[in-house]
Amino acid sequence: MQKTINTDAIMNTATTTPATTITPTVDFNLDGKQHGFLKLPHSHDDSAWGCIMIPITVVKNGKGPTALLSGGNHGDEYEGITGLLKLANELEADQINGRVIIVPAMNYPAVLNGSRTSPIDQGNMNRSFPGDPQGSITERIADYFTRYLVPLCDYALDIHSGGKTLDIIPFAAAHRLPDSAQEAACIEGAKLFGAPDALTLFELDASSLYDTAVENQGKVFVTTELCGGGTSTPETVAMADRGIRNFLIFAGITKGEYHLPPVTRILDIPDASCYLLSEHQGVLEMCVSLGDKIRKGDLIARIHTLERTGERPKEYFSKRGGVLAARRHPALISMGDTFAVIATDLNSACLQSEPI
Repeated sequence: MQKTINTDAIMNTATTTPATTITPTVDFNLDGKQHGFLKLPHSHDDSAWGCIMIPITVVKNGKGPTALLSGGNHGDEYEGITGLLKLANELEADQINGRVIIVPAMNYPAVLNGSRTSPIDQGNMNRSFPGDPQGSITERIADYFTRYLVPLCDYALDIHSGGKTLDIIPFAAAHRLPDSAQEAACIEGAKLFGAPDALTLFELDASSLYDTAVENQGKVFVTTELCGGGTSTPETVAMADRGIRNFLIFAGITKGEYHLPPVTRILDIPDASCYLLSEHQGVLEMCVSLGDKIRKGDLIARIHTLERTGERPKEYFSKRGGVLAARRHPALISMGDTFAVIATDLNSACLQSEPI
């Protein structure tokens, strides 16, 4: 199921590379349930000898697989944060076999600020891996995950949603990987998360993602996008709650029945042509709605200039058929902003036969 990995080499790296400045207040090898912190020293104007205190919960019961569950990779995405805070309260050691490591707010400064990136260093956590133990605050957190937490786990779930700038149909996702067995396990985990859609995902730039840091260590990794807009709803939080429980069953850490939708649609984002980027700035007028079926050549959006009246808007057309899986949330748009993502519906014979 997983890549062969030299764990000794990873742990040796932690000694040859400068040591992390993060100190855990929990014992990862201790049976039972512990609530604590990852303490990261941070000297600033309001606290000369201060620390950033990243909450963490470890629940362990004997030998078995380890799941590393994270939210708040981006600070304005609330389903994962909420669902994992609830799990940290509710999960008990006698309910599991193995270990569950829960970090509800990976980029803790960004979560407290309600922003995608850190207010301390403007670091985007999901573009900061594998990290740097002597780098910025964000890079130090990324390094601790890469060299200390990820090697402990067999399965990792990182819960995202669209944040303030995106609306996204709710899905769980896996990536295409060189190791076919690892890829198959990740895709199975995405399906069993139990979102309405399961998606195989091409990233515009995967080199610095947490996803890649985990996958490169041979772990089974699942990520999500659970709607967006910088808020949460009862429906999206319930989806996160259900998906987390399903994932722990999938990992073999808990027992029970999967709670799945009647049908899980399988989507694919195979290449960069799925992403529509703006070459203009102004006001975005979406001409299709989230979840709509798209045909090649359909009008997707218009961008109206704010510089003067009397100019015709710039029109953008789809280069492929599929489903509108994501769209920009704010109406103001700048050059380089992604405003639409079109996924191929692998369940639909009609769209499969359509030229793209």
